[in-house]
Amino acid sequence: MGASVIYVFIFLLTLLLYVFLRKNKKESQQIAKLPPGSMGWPYIGETLQLYSQDPNVFFAEKQKRYGEIFKTHFLGCPCVMLASPEAARFVLVTEAHLFKPTYPKSKERLIGPSAIFFHQGKYHTRLRRLVQGSLSLDAIKNLVEGLGAIAASTFDSWAGGHVVNTYQEMKKLSFDVGILIIFGNLEARYREELKKNYLIVDTGYNSFPNNIPGTRYKMALQARERLTKIISDIISERKEKKLLEKDLLGSLLNSKDENGQILMVDQIMDNIIGVLFAARDTTASVMTWIVKYLHDNPKLLEAVKVVMESLRMASIISFTFREAVADVEYKGYLIPKGWKVMPLFRNFHHNPQFFPDPQKFDPSRFEVAPKPNTFMPFGNGAHACPGNELAKMEMLIVIHHLVTKFRWEVVGSESGIQYSPFPVPMQGLPAKFWKESSN
Repeated sequence: MGASVIYVFIFLLTLLLYVFLRKNKKESQQIAKLPPGSMGWPYIGETLQLYSQDPNVFFAEKQKRYGEIFKTHFLGCPCVMLASPEAARFVLVTEAHLFKPTYPKSKERLIGPSAIFFHQGKYHTRLRRLVQGSLSLDAIKNLVEGLGAIAASTFDSWAGGHVVNTYQEMKKLSFDVGILIIFGNLEARYREELKKNYLIVDTGYNSFPNNIPGTRYKMALQARERLTKIISDIISERKEKKLLEKDLLGSLLNSKDENGQILMVDQIMDNIIGVLFAARDTTASVMTWIVKYLHDNPKLLEAVKVVMESLRMASIISFTFREAVADVEYKGYLIPKGWKVMPLFRNFHHNPQFFPDPQKFDPSRFEVAPKPNTFMPFGNGAHACPGNELAKMEMLIVIHHLVTKFRWEVVGSESGIQYSPFPVPMQGLPAKFWKESSN
């Protein structure tokens, strides 16, 4: 009799516990629901809509219809888009541990899985310290002469009045700057081989991933293997000659953690490719816009404010990728584990609440500091761009050489924007450049 009572009691207790947990789960689901929005077509989602129109229009219409938090689906991933500075800070700073950095797998494979972009924790902290140290203002002060020489040589090749594709030429300049920062004064044979193969890798970043011979992605993978061999040869030569260079490669090679462990060669290679990737297209895009804005506004002389306003207007990085590592609730909405989360920098850079008349190019707006968390051209938090000082110095040197030594005119009447995937003026801003006389 006593045993039966105990069994009945245990059964009732279990039943009550089950009902209680089920009720709590339902209440939780009722409290936290998915944000409003559209998931588009199966698999492709809204990818075509995003890439076939101005992202300003795409995201502004979404925000107007659904509010500052909405869901969508593109690049094969369900996503939650966040269009407020507070939400961006939530993801990138205050609750950053709930969101890991992420990229499409195809791009991660080409850059390399050990690159700084894809990690958190001790490994990321160690790499960020090394990269940021090599790209800090104090470190790059010693490279001003080298950066100036690259800019001067590049612009001299444009002079003479022939038409150049400004964006493509700026990409070459940015690549040469990346090589200088990483390798110092590298032998010409290595520099040319790196450039030739990296250009092939670059064509694969936004290609459909596959292993079919002859496709862009497959050729990019093969070029990535050749880059590995070239960088390996450079590292072997340095070790053989016992060279102690103070460039980024030297910092990576000489680094030891608290246990005395050095970085593996694959880790070094992935981070070199990662820095080249980060240093090239984005900076080149901004500098192309600077050339356009200076051409359209010839009275502008305050270079620093021009840079800041160009970064805001162009918003080269429309958003950043994160992935929820657990179910996250934000302002009553559920962000499911595994979903991509993307703070929309472009939306608050072009929000009239923060920047009045946002479509007008007006460097004077930076005479007063922007409101906190409304201006994030280099991201925010632990994963903010570690090379932002280098990028700004590169832009200032380009402006200096342009406005003091050259005059130029834009060719053609097209005034639109193309996305490839970064926003640049139509056709890469065709322009003619002439060198000013010494007077």
